[in-house]
Amino acid sequence: MASPLVSILIPCHNAAPWLRATLESALAQDWDHCEVIVVDDGSTDGSAALALEFVPRGVRVVAQPNQGASAARNRALREARGDYFQFLDADDLLSPGKIRAQLALLAMRAPGKVATCAWGRFEQDPAHARFVDDVIERDFTAVEFLVLAGETGAMMHPAAWLVPRLIAERAGPWDETLTLNDDGEYFSRVMLAGAGLAYCGDAAAKTYYRSGLSGSLSRQRSERARRSQFRSLELITARLLAAEDSPRTRHACAGYWRRYVHDFYPAPPDLIRRAEAEVVRLGESVGAPPMGPRTSAVVGLVGWRLFWRLRHLLNR
Repeated sequence: MASPLVSILIPCHNAAPWLRATLESALAQDWDHCEVIVVDDGSTDGSAALALEFVPRGVRVVAQPNQGASAARNRALREARGDYFQFLDADDLLSPGKIRAQLALLAMRAPGKVATCAWGRFEQDPAHARFVDDVIERDFTAVEFLVLAGETGAMMHPAAWLVPRLIAERAGPWDETLTLNDDGEYFSRVMLAGAGLAYCGDAAAKTYYRSGLSGSLSRQRSERARRSQFRSLELITARLLAAEDSPRTRHACAGYWRRYVHDFYPAPPDLIRRAEAEVVRLGESVGAPPMGPRTSAVVGLVGWRLFWRLRHLLNR
């Protein structure tokens, strides 16, 4: 039986400072049957030229006008020939044994599983990555994971997954209308299209999520980003309730909307009102956000909403 081909799919837009390390981590995989595809999404910083340096080592480079990360991932999916898909943002890293360990795990499980693994945040040196979100380090059904994410904000960053082609085809393409939380929306569909999440606890399987970059998409607080987050939550919560409408899923959906209010209050006001209404419709209250003791002392005097408004004005 032929070894499965894994497509490592890298969307890239102006990632020249980090792309070389990302490509080296992809090429360092000890699973030999991989293809690496870079989709340069209209970069203007030399990323495309850097990627082309790796063509002699087997990397395929596709160029397109700037259309956004989701469009670049969809283009990579159309180019991919693999039996499994490994998404890898152009500033993140894989451990050398990540793909091999996850494939070995999936070979021992019933068909239809999607593999996950441990992931850590780092800023400069992956040796100093912080692996703190250990609540995700186990097997889940799709509903269980979406409930956990709603209740706690737990997440799995894109590189931690290994997705069989059949499941990706069932899930459909990335939603190109989304910017913020496009990955959360996409992987909610992947989870629900499969037969559960198989967590790979092998120490060889780790991924590294570069954090703290100025201007990174996850740090954007533009109105467009906030509207994207809202739309992604509409889609995720609707799917979760369609899969199981129960007290635990309704509580989780209220958690998604409550966190939206706490993260973005007071703008955009129309979406804040709608998110608050969703919390109430689900039978819960918004309440005050979690905060440290110093903030709590000030909020105790003025209330969290006024404090959040003042903070919003100062950060504009």
